[in-house]
Amino acid sequence: MPNLKVEYKAVTSSTRIPEMLAGNIDMECGTTTNSIQRQQQVGFSTNYYATEVRMVVKANSPIKTIADLNGKAVVTTQGTTSDKYIKMGEKGQKVNVNNVYGKDHSDSFAMVASGRAAAFVMDDNILAGLIAKSSNPKDFKIVGPVLSSEPYGIMIPKDDAAYKAIADRVVTGMWKNGQMANLYKKWFQSPIAPKNVNMNMPMSTSYKALMAKPNDAGIK
Repeated sequence: MPNLKVEYKAVTSSTRIPEMLAGNIDMECGTTTNSIQRQQQVGFSTNYYATEVRMVVKANSPIKTIADLNGKAVVTTQGTTSDKYIKMGEKGQKVNVNNVYGKDHSDSFAMVASGRAAAFVMDDNILAGLIAKSSNPKDFKIVGPVLSSEPYGIMIPKDDAAYKAIADRVVTGMWKNGQMANLYKKWFQSPIAPKNVNMNMPMSTSYKALMAKPNDAGIK
């Protein structure tokens, strides 16, 4: 379809699924976790990335584990899946935190930068990107255990087999022809303009597993 018109529309973690269900967007290419719960409402392509949920803190912070969050304010972004891992950590390790929520990822990161929150729990690639774009990247660090491994898929309307087949073919092809590996090197292991910050993120175990066997499986 050489004359296909592409219209870009910004969405947030809270609006992306409602916008899809309302028919206002036909495809969402973002950091959306492919989950069994979300599959009840929308469809997903073959997964194109696998992230690991951790947390960002200030560089001088003593926080290293979930237990270190006891009694502190911890931020997550509204409409994301990361919030449940804080709650799981609270219950499992008897940690009591004050959960606060940012309206988007930039807002959540700003809470850590300003001291309103001690940590921001989110996908490691999102955290690394926010650090790279900050005014002083050396002021922050990613710490803690891997709380979850989550696959990202391109979100599309539910039960559209023809549409999904196209998305799957493209994404799977990129895995097989090396494009995904090249993109990873470009964005996670090379200097990024305009500040030429290199996130120096090695491929995680989760990412390597997806690369070896691309699939569209969602997490529980």
